[in-house]
Amino acid sequence: VQLQESGGVSVQAGGSLRLACVASESTRKYCIGWFRQAPGKEREGLASLSDGAPAYAPSVEGRFTISRDWAKNTMYLQMDNLKPEDTGVYTCAARLSSGFCSRILVDTSQVAYWGQGTQVTVSS
Repeated sequence: VQLQESGGVSVQAGGSLRLACVASESTRKYCIGWFRQAPGKEREGLASLSDGAPAYAPSVEGRFTISRDWAKNTMYLQMDNLKPEDTGVYTCAARLSSGFCSRILVDTSQVAYWGQGTQVTVSS
């Protein structure tokens, strides 16, 4: 499956943004996730979703929401109350197996498909 993100822009702190990731095929059987790489830091898993409840990293829980639109083969990351430390390149990812989906947030070797990434800049 091919993944393509969109929606990255520059926003002010406290603002909101929604990222989209369009897949080239249905992702019903996939575990999907969003990752972020801040300047000078390692990639961080932010949110994951498959058949069950979504999972979030502590740094974004309560502010970010992952969702998907089956009909459009698209997944989203709604980001609210953005902070300057949320700045980075945001990438969507997918794994064919839907079980234990949250593990991809801490073990990226399980991810089989990556998007190209989209830049989000949050200014104070």
